[in-house]
Amino acid sequence: MYDGLLRKNVNVSNATVKAYEDLEFLKSDCCRPIRLELEYLKPDYFMDLYQIQSTLVIFGSARIKSPEEATANLEKALADMKAHPDSAEFHAKLDKAQQDLGASRYYQMARDFGRIVTKESQRQDGTDKTFVVITGGGGGIMEAGNRGAADAGGISAALNIVLPFEQHANKYITPDLSFQLHYFSIRKMHFLKRAKALGCFPGGFGTMDELFEALTLIQTGKIEPMPVILFGKAFWEKLVNWNMFVEKGLISEKDLNIFHYSDDAQEAWNYICRFYNRGD
Repeated sequence: MYDGLLRKNVNVSNATVKAYEDLEFLKSDCCRPIRLELEYLKPDYFMDLYQIQSTLVIFGSARIKSPEEATANLEKALADMKAHPDSAEFHAKLDKAQQDLGASRYYQMARDFGRIVTKESQRQDGTDKTFVVITGGGGGIMEAGNRGAADAGGISAALNIVLPFEQHANKYITPDLSFQLHYFSIRKMHFLKRAKALGCFPGGFGTMDELFEALTLIQTGKIEPMPVILFGKAFWEKLVNWNMFVEKGLISEKDLNIFHYSDDAQEAWNYICRFYNRGD
């Protein structure tokens, strides 16, 4: 069975090397099951070392800029437009900069959310590690979540994914909890393994993938119900016609209760506290 794979993917001169020291062999097709297991085990091991009891997942677009960056970009775009008033290129850049500044409110909201959750759920003596913020590790909304946790002086984790573009680990992640993953499937398993709440901000295909997998698992009873908070009600209602699912008989009306809209970080945390009957 493996003979063809070995000849194709592994240098036979490495046959005498110990299997666990043979990187070429470990990276071959026949070792994919082992790599999947290792990618599951490593983050789990370090999360256990830090005695993380539960997590709060924050995900959303890596392309959403911080208010500081968006403001600086807008100022530059205005200056360029003033210098080149007839330029279609600079008109387009100005429009984009104005759009980015408007979207930067989600960055601030995610940062506030990470800070509030961390401040309210992590005791300073380090013994209570519940609702630890975990993100996808990149920029934008992910950076904002980790940054908020750092603002509060707490730890936060990240499940970075190897991509040909966009994804670079942000500087606000607790170093020992900054994981680099290859498989999206294992990444999503880790997102939900310890999760007690999800905060979902505007994003693209990856955000949709993560959100709808979580909704499906809750709907089908594969995981315990938890707060799923969609930040930016106007965005989500324009993006997804949730009621059509019900009207067409594709989901039950009660399934719409799986998620909760919020446009305020403190309100979102209060909702989580009510869900779990916390006295915070």
